[in-house]
Amino acid sequence: MVPDNLKTGVTKAHRQEPLLNEAYRELADYYRTVIVPSRVRRPKDKASVEGTVGYISRQIIAPLRNYHCFHLEDLNQKIFEKLEEINTIEFQKRPSSRKKVFEEEEKSYLQQLPQTRYKLAEWRTAKVQLNYHIQVERMYYSVPYDYVRENVDIRLTKDLIEVYFKEVRIASHKRLYGDIGQLSTNSDHMPDNHRLYLDHNPENNRKWAETIGPSMTKFVSSILEINVEKKALNSLSTLRNTAKKYTNEEIEKAAETLLEISTNPTVSVFKSVLERNKKRKQNKKADNSRPRTTSDDYGFVRGAKYFGRDTK
Repeated sequence: MVPDNLKTGVTKAHRQEPLLNEAYRELADYYRTVIVPSRVRRPKDKASVEGTVGYISRQIIAPLRNYHCFHLEDLNQKIFEKLEEINTIEFQKRPSSRKKVFEEEEKSYLQQLPQTRYKLAEWRTAKVQLNYHIQVERMYYSVPYDYVRENVDIRLTKDLIEVYFKEVRIASHKRLYGDIGQLSTNSDHMPDNHRLYLDHNPENNRKWAETIGPSMTKFVSSILEINVEKKALNSLSTLRNTAKKYTNEEIEKAAETLLEISTNPTVSVFKSVLERNKKRKQNKKADNSRPRTTSDDYGFVRGAKYFGRDTK
């Protein structure tokens, strides 16, 4: 295709390598077409087109200049009739017509159109924030955390957002609409420690408690029922971090003791029970390690003679 250097299509005119608008270039790629804009002030680059425009003006527009139409369909119908007449009329200087030339020489080279029409896209740039998200129209979309603080290119269509870094697509999301501030986060884009946080929910905490024992299950359920979810999850996070230092048997026993002594069990009291049980266990080991004295060992004994009680 040899178009003019329209500003919406050609960003920068150049004799050998003109710079095309990105959406214009994508349109050409989608339909497997090459766009070569005409040179500036060189009308001979598209002389046949310029001539055809004048011919159409004389053969179609001029005859219809006095025709009165009341809707667009009527006007189009008249134009198509005139166009068919032009295509089928014989050439003056050679045999055949425009329609025959098309069918015999050009039609076989046509390619089948894609099944879906091209969707116009808009390109923008953005910087990846520290939370590995980019902001587009006050909505937030995740990208792999490796690209934090990098500038990326964003391709926006009506339904999709694609993120490119150095012409390589690194992320894609369904476009968000509605309330501002929404997030679209792909767990694969998150660091490992952040990905673990996604599993920190009431259901997974209950499953974890069930692997410990019935007392721990009851304790965790009590925390979730008494507190609001956010506060309960914070408490359970502390509980699970504390539990990493002890065995399952020690945790279950401490939970059982806690439920017996308290009607409103808390994580702080649970930690106190664990520490008390640990100290008690350490003291017991220390007592078992001390040497025991026999019943015949009384130390130094002077005897009855020393105190003048010897009867002999």
